[in-house]
Amino acid sequence: MHNPIALPKRVHTLDAFGFGGGTFSATVNDASIGQGMAFLIGELEKLDPKLREPLTSVTWQRDIAVQTGGGLVDGITAFNIDYATSGGTDESLTGNQTNNIPVMQADIGRDTYRTFIWQHLLRVPLVDQEKLQKIGRSLEDILNRGIHLAHDKEIDGNVYEGIASHKTYGLVNSPQIAVDMAAAGSGGGTEWNTKTAQEIMNDINNALVATWKSSEYDLTGMANHILIPPAQYAYLTNTMCSIGTAGLAQSVLEYLLKNNIGKNQGVDIYIYPCRWCEGAGAGSTDRMVCYANNEDRVRFSITQPLSRRLTQADVTQAAYMSLYLSQFSEVQWLYTQHAMYVDGI
Repeated sequence: MHNPIALPKRVHTLDAFGFGGGTFSATVNDASIGQGMAFLIGELEKLDPKLREPLTSVTWQRDIAVQTGGGLVDGITAFNIDYATSGGTDESLTGNQTNNIPVMQADIGRDTYRTFIWQHLLRVPLVDQEKLQKIGRSLEDILNRGIHLAHDKEIDGNVYEGIASHKTYGLVNSPQIAVDMAAAGSGGGTEWNTKTAQEIMNDINNALVATWKSSEYDLTGMANHILIPPAQYAYLTNTMCSIGTAGLAQSVLEYLLKNNIGKNQGVDIYIYPCRWCEGAGAGSTDRMVCYANNEDRVRFSITQPLSRRLTQADVTQAAYMSLYLSQFSEVQWLYTQHAMYVDGI
């Protein structure tokens, strides 16, 4: 074993200018050497300039169409039309001797959707701002990121669940949408982790066909966007199923995406994990949300994008204040036939 060589301790006497001798002297002893090493270690530390922000996610951009522009308004109005005929026969057929010709009529109505103004103050104390500038950070930038994060989280909640205090609803809990319970599988339960790949496929196909039928078999009304809880999504990706007699295997998710009724009809189906589906069903069961993700079927509006509107100094608080403002609407279900909830998955 290697033994270090003990070196004799030396005490150096320096004058005030760092030269030997002199009236004013400073002794470099063990304590001062230790302090100097601590300072040296501090200088050698690697500074990570990145600030760790909270872990979070927003997914509304993926799951709904948005219309922007229009400024600050009192509400959003969407017009719809119904057609009907008066007179004539049920088939609108006429003969050579009849003048009972049916007349086409149109009934134009409108739906009104609520809008919400979102405001937030950014307060930057001047003293704190100057202190942070000495280490290369901007307090304004830090707080600005916080405001944008808070705004994105508010939009996310509005899109999926609505705003409870204003009695509005979102993609996963609208009372306008038809609800069905998942069928029990061969294992006796409705939960997907107790079902075979074919039984899960049946749940999805039943929902797609139901929306297709409700839309008068208009393919643009067949649901093409499916949201499920993350646990069920993980089960679909992790569970393998065999293909035919060749012994090949693929994940249940791959099987569902390739063999659903929508794929057969030329409609691309997308399945995504969504935390808002957890416990959203009847009796706090997990819910599958199926709908046509199309601007003409369901959407919401951001009439006023988030922007800084006013900035002024406040001498009494030794800070300057900035007002951030945006306006957005509730989720607009322009049609409801294309959507369906399936609970108990």
